[in-house]
Amino acid sequence: MLPEIQNLHDVWLSNRTATTSSTNQISFDDLTNSIISTGPFSFYIIDFFDMSLSHISPSIYEMHGFDPETLTFNDVLGAIHPEDINFVIKAEDFLTKFFSDTIGREKLLTYKISYSHRARLANGEYALFNHQALMLTMDDNGGYGKSLNIHTRIDHLSNLNTYKISLIGLNGEPSFMNLSLDEENKKCKEFSKREIEILKLISEGLNNTEIAKNLFISPLTVKKHRNNILTKSDSKNTAELIKNCILQGLI
Repeated sequence: MLPEIQNLHDVWLSNRTATTSSTNQISFDDLTNSIISTGPFSFYIIDFFDMSLSHISPSIYEMHGFDPETLTFNDVLGAIHPEDINFVIKAEDFLTKFFSDTIGREKLLTYKISYSHRARLANGEYALFNHQALMLTMDDNGGYGKSLNIHTRIDHLSNLNTYKISLIGLNGEPSFMNLSLDEENKKCKEFSKREIEILKLISEGLNNTEIAKNLFISPLTVKKHRNNILTKSDSKNTAELIKNCILQGLI
């Protein structure tokens, strides 16, 4: 095992569930509503108890050339670009601290994690992927159980990694975008449930008046929310907003 991969395991080691079963789990509706595909994607479920994989999508073999009979989680980790592996280690460590110190570890089941990294393709080349992780189960002590991991190829949108993290809230929880590992949570950009609703309607092509009718609020209120969304997402216009939010997994 490469030292970098061992470092990733070390980050997860103290957070893993102590049992194979769990009384805390996310609902199927939350699961299906949280899968976003903006390009070719693959997925699998990782059980942190023993690091075993299940429900592996056939596309993971097509994209990365893995042997379906012998695929392990270390194979998946080993496909991460050598220049991005340290970011992934820091990102996972950051997330552990962010949930413990800012959101609350018990909220893990109500958030989808999103960040990007390059991964090796079947032909040996590398492409940028958006990694989305959704914790499915936890034990009573907050230990990690099973997680759905979704990897979507996004190099048709951008070849430049932002090296930032987004957390998409479920069940009305606020969302956070562009969390920097260097600044940690000093400039934490929180998106309210209403802002996420408006953002999704913007992505569907609705104007302010149409959004206002859809949400039963005034066009002026929509305009204020829209300006706040542009500022928080560091976007100059709607086109850049949609691109940034797709790259960050918000929509």
